[in-house]
Amino acid sequence: MKRACLLVGMTLAIACNRGPATTSTTGKPTVALVLKTLNHPFFVDMRRGAQEAADRLGVTLQVQAAEREIDVEKQMQIVENLIQTGVQALCITPSGSREIVSALVKAKDAGVPIIVVDTRVDAKAAADAGVRTETFVGSDNYEGGRLAGDFLVKVTGGKAHVGILEGIPGHETGDSRLRGFRDAVKSAPGITIVASQPANWERDQGFNVFQNMLQAHQDIDSVFACSDLMALGAIEAIAAAGRRGKIKVVGFDALDDAKKAIAAGTMEASVAQFPAEMGRAAVESAVKVMRGEKLPPDINVKLDLVTRDNVK
Repeated sequence: MKRACLLVGMTLAIACNRGPATTSTTGKPTVALVLKTLNHPFFVDMRRGAQEAADRLGVTLQVQAAEREIDVEKQMQIVENLIQTGVQALCITPSGSREIVSALVKAKDAGVPIIVVDTRVDAKAAADAGVRTETFVGSDNYEGGRLAGDFLVKVTGGKAHVGILEGIPGHETGDSRLRGFRDAVKSAPGITIVASQPANWERDQGFNVFQNMLQAHQDIDSVFACSDLMALGAIEAIAAAGRRGKIKVVGFDALDDAKKAIAAGTMEASVAQFPAEMGRAAVESAVKVMRGEKLPPDINVKLDLVTRDNVK
């Protein structure tokens, strides 16, 4: 009975304050979760955590994503379509920190609260458009990059020729990881970054870009990849070049395949995020906003470093 009253109360509150108050066919309020892609284990885990929270809190969760993580235009279309259906809250991992703002304007105009997850929206672009987000749920990507850099300094004794595989230029997640890593290795004058190129978060591009990088810079003995998929592509390029065991690889995300590579000795470490926890916190935050509760500007999800010492 209490749960039924809560749902009625939430729906009434939304009708008064949040624009269209349509609900799902079950009569439950609907929260939209728009991800970058569902072809990546990170976002599959995020959806799982979000669904667990939705089931527990008695809301309907609609999850949609583009095929490719870099398809910003498709993500914008998804957001606009969901707004038209009358969802009560929008949780989103932006594919483009600046580009997504024009779609978020539609959410603002419809009175739909916005929860940003994992990748921040560009603050200036949002302010210029009058877009206000309720909170940001995610890890500190800059600090994660620093963790990776500090580890590489330690494991190489402060002497290395490093190649970097970047994410998509201009995207907050990859840019912050890159800045954190670069700031960390500044403390070691024996570490030289000999090449740094985008591989757009994708495994095949990680392979191709790092293969070319190895051919151009044969002195590379270490690599930092801003995501594990790119790191795994780099490992394949290292094997193809006959240099297995001679190049230290550090990634980001601690995906299952990366953990297997760490255990096998083909990868040194990966910065672990907790995407399922991000998904749970995002839906919990959406429900709190729908109840009229205020949220902090940031909800931080922990980071950890996975190495051979703790991978099991």
